[in-house]
Amino acid sequence: MRRRPFGNTRRKAPVIGQGTWRLDEGDRASAVRALRRGLDLGLDHIDTAEMYGDAELMVGEAVEGRREEVLLVSKVLPGNATRAGVAAACERSLRRLATDYLDAYLLHWRGGIPLAETVQGFEDLRAAGKILWWGVSNFDVGDLDDLAKATAGAGSPGGPVCNQVLYHLEERAIEHALLARCEEAEMAVVGYSPFGHGRFPPPGSPGGEVLARIAAVHGAAPRQVALAFLTRKAPLFAIPKAASPDHAIENAGAGDLILSAGEITMIDRAFPRGARPRSLPMI
Repeated sequence: MRRRPFGNTRRKAPVIGQGTWRLDEGDRASAVRALRRGLDLGLDHIDTAEMYGDAELMVGEAVEGRREEVLLVSKVLPGNATRAGVAAACERSLRRLATDYLDAYLLHWRGGIPLAETVQGFEDLRAAGKILWWGVSNFDVGDLDDLAKATAGAGSPGGPVCNQVLYHLEERAIEHALLARCEEAEMAVVGYSPFGHGRFPPPGSPGGEVLARIAAVHGAAPRQVALAFLTRKAPLFAIPKAASPDHAIENAGAGDLILSAGEITMIDRAFPRGARPRSLPMI
């Protein structure tokens, strides 16, 4: 499993982690087994959020007895991101996850509460040992510029460690400017919904054929090829969801898959990034 530093921390994280959005909509026992199997295979970055229903409870069950192995991340809703609200939301997540700290706590997306107030809430949690680091999700370049000002004003010594964003083969908007901006700031870029949330190229489609050809060379699956492309360089990570142990095994198989320059070019041509959108896409 390829591992690289997670943002500006010294912690090395697997390039493939485990997402949990809508994990609670399927068979709970199978999903918990999938998370545990993922841990066995090195997928020890697990991402969840307070808005993900029972996902935090399921993650807590899955990591019981193995908490120290896990880079555990959760997210606070923008409406709860006041200084006091961040503290209360984090405590709720800690109870659901059956842990006394988070490795990273993220603002799920930017809302109406001043960023400086949210950062102060994060720093309070960090000082209390409730979180090790904090970060953001769905932040575009302008948002990061505003965040930098708010962070300086709040006296935050470390700043955000990551930005979690929508990133898959059919949605490469972050490559226009955001990816470089995050790399410059030493922020990990964590791609969610890496299979496109129902938009993965089907077999027989032009893009699907490209993935299949590359997959055949490596003895891999097309989805593993997609994950390898989406984590092809620092600071990229991906957090696919797996609802069964077999899916976790397939996801983990992408962790050691390295594409050649020619294969990357083939994928780049098959899935062009397109024009830069006016706003950062998110779901």
